[in-house]
Amino acid sequence: MKTLLPPLRALQAFEAFGRLGSVNAAASALGVTSGAISQQLRLLEEHVGAVLLVKDGRRATLTPAARTYHGLISQGFGRLMLAQDYILSHRQSEELTVSGFPTMMSHFLNPRLAEFQTMHKKVAIRVIATHQEADPSMLENTFRLTYGEASQQYTHSRVLYTDHCFPVCSPAFLDRYPQARDPAKLIDLPLIGIDWGKSYTTEPHWRDWFTAQGSEDPPAIRQAAVYSVSGLALQAAIAGQGAVLGQASFVREDLRTGRLIRLSDDSLSMPDPYHICWGATTLEQPVARDFLNWLVLITKPLRSANPQQD
Repeated sequence: MKTLLPPLRALQAFEAFGRLGSVNAAASALGVTSGAISQQLRLLEEHVGAVLLVKDGRRATLTPAARTYHGLISQGFGRLMLAQDYILSHRQSEELTVSGFPTMMSHFLNPRLAEFQTMHKKVAIRVIATHQEADPSMLENTFRLTYGEASQQYTHSRVLYTDHCFPVCSPAFLDRYPQARDPAKLIDLPLIGIDWGKSYTTEPHWRDWFTAQGSEDPPAIRQAAVYSVSGLALQAAIAGQGAVLGQASFVREDLRTGRLIRLSDDSLSMPDPYHICWGATTLEQPVARDFLNWLVLITKPLRSANPQQD
């Protein structure tokens, strides 16, 4: 037989009465009349089929069984209060959770994040670097930075920029191979490849680069290594292991500091843009709106820097 719980209001009145010791005190705590408390206590007794209160002179007290019953109910209301405190603090706390592809997080977002944190010193930011897309409802993630069609699964998304790539290498590599600036000779040097995976079939590779440079039928390309994470490929290039097709938004800091050198003014556009995605309630947080506006603003130069940008 299925057990039916008493009405929540009756349980709430009973919990307050047992905790505070009187009908008047319970009524004051719950913001209702004494008559309403008495009515809910009678309703609870009818529901459980047992006497819960007995008269002790002019006062009503709990029976021994009711005291045990009250103790168990109090535990339940205590857990409800903890749950309410948690959800309120979660919604009111200035905290952002941003997930994205590992290289985008480490080479694009992370070098720029200090600027946002300077403007929002009380905001805690949780950065998650993963290829796995977030749950489309975005209950645990504030934002997701992603690429191409993956953005379509989310409630809201906005194009940030379409990247472009070009060959880069370390100063040490260029010292060893000064001919690397000549596309006709670069093809014979150690090259670092990036494997985008089966889901991405139109992203630029070395063969596309050399074809764009006028080589109608590029010969077999000598690749020193192939990486499934472009960030690792960039690290290999910095270490002098070869030249790599680096994306502009990822190599910005390495070019600025001299860890990498751009080998050509020409570039190849990525076939799809990068997006920022968010859920239905994300922008209810003022700090989330600030983050979105900030990210759109700082990516404006990236949108204008690519001549093929829409």
